[in-house]
Amino acid sequence: MVAITQTPANIAWVSGVPPQAVEAGGTFAEGKPLYQDTADQQHKLTDASALATSLLSGIALNAGVDGRKIYIAPKGARINWGATLTAGTVYCAGPTAGEIVPWADLVATDFVCVLCTGEGTAEAEVIGATGGVAHA
Repeated sequence: MVAITQTPANIAWVSGVPPQAVEAGGTFAEGKPLYQDTADQQHKLTDASALATSLLSGIALNAGVDGRKIYIAPKGARINWGATLTAGTVYCAGPTAGEIVPWADLVATDFVCVLCTGEGTAEAEVIGATGGVAHA
């Protein structure tokens, strides 16, 4: 799989649904997709290899440190993803924790969580749509 390469310093909220303050459940860089763990309510790196970890709560707008508050861009927020996104490409949570990959790179055992659709720039709206079914 070819995960996008992000520049953390460029990750930023642009418009739409405002950022939300949440508690980090690990250490990670800006721009990573996160899900909310129902066991401890912390926000952790998404992982498309399991249904529970493939559900999006938002995109990290700042680096996460376990147990500390961070800001996330929730569904409906328009952000700078820190990378140029190819126009028309659907980007999803990948099977490695925290990665963002094109939909075409998912395999039959991956659960689909659409993060955004590329517009040919670094900006796109956070979609976070999930069907709870593995990629065909």
